[in-house]
Amino acid sequence: MPETMSHPRLFCFGLGYSATRLARGLMADGWTVAGTCQSTDRRDELASEGIEAFVFDRNQLLADPEQALSGVTHLLSSVPPTENGDPVLISHGGDIKAMQGLQWAGYLSSTGVYGDADGARVDETSPVNPSSDRSRRRADAETAWLALRENNGLPVHVFRLAGIYGPGQSALDQMRAGGARRIEKPGHMFSRIHVDDIAVVLRASMARPHSGSGPGAVYNVCDDEAASPADVTAYAYELLGQAPPPVIPFAEAKKQMTPMGLSFWQDNRRIDNRRIKDDLGVTLTYPDYRAGLSAILADGG
Repeated sequence: MPETMSHPRLFCFGLGYSATRLARGLMADGWTVAGTCQSTDRRDELASEGIEAFVFDRNQLLADPEQALSGVTHLLSSVPPTENGDPVLISHGGDIKAMQGLQWAGYLSSTGVYGDADGARVDETSPVNPSSDRSRRRADAETAWLALRENNGLPVHVFRLAGIYGPGQSALDQMRAGGARRIEKPGHMFSRIHVDDIAVVLRASMARPHSGSGPGAVYNVCDDEAASPADVTAYAYELLGQAPPPVIPFAEAKKQMTPMGLSFWQDNRRIDNRRIKDDLGVTLTYPDYRAGLSAILADGG
């Protein structure tokens, strides 16, 4: 990290799976981390790791936002939008605008904002064309966060995440839980990203906030190889030395899917990740699902 960051302090709205992995790595490098969670039990769990946490949701705002955000040099939000908008900006947008000394801000969005590309490759210049209410809310939240850059000069960056996997949340865990099915929809691919590579990208942006496109930039965050879920599941079985289950055609499998499950198959696209490499100098630790799943298993996951 640059020498000017003598006392870097990160505040995360939404200390979930991805943000907490980032927080732990930064704390190991001497950062101070604070943020929000949704329950007192989670707050106490985070406190045991040295993370000061505040309970926050749309019905419970930060009691003293000026104190909570005091001295923060880096701000991250992973809180998903609701039907009413982005809860962080609705509740504390004014407090964020008033922050002094903010060197970097990041909003975690989704590649779902691109909608369906019929299997084509999409990059950050591709049209935003969400095909579901959930993705439309994401696109609106991106616009709201980027407006802080345009209207208030805050150093906001948007990160569009592909499907997240990692220790405790991978095809290996699905397999062990008995819920791994090999569903095949010819030509339909999904892009993915290992949770620790999300941290790699975010840290690269924090270290080089003005490189490439600089503040106001949008970044796709995914690995190098889109793949079918059937192939990923088969590899998980192979790693554990078991024969994979037979492939189930999508036309058959969808009869038993929930509306939420079906929504994940609504869009077909391949995500281009060149900007994180060109702008931020990122080298992915897990460039494909094989590297990621093998590492998870090797680490006992």
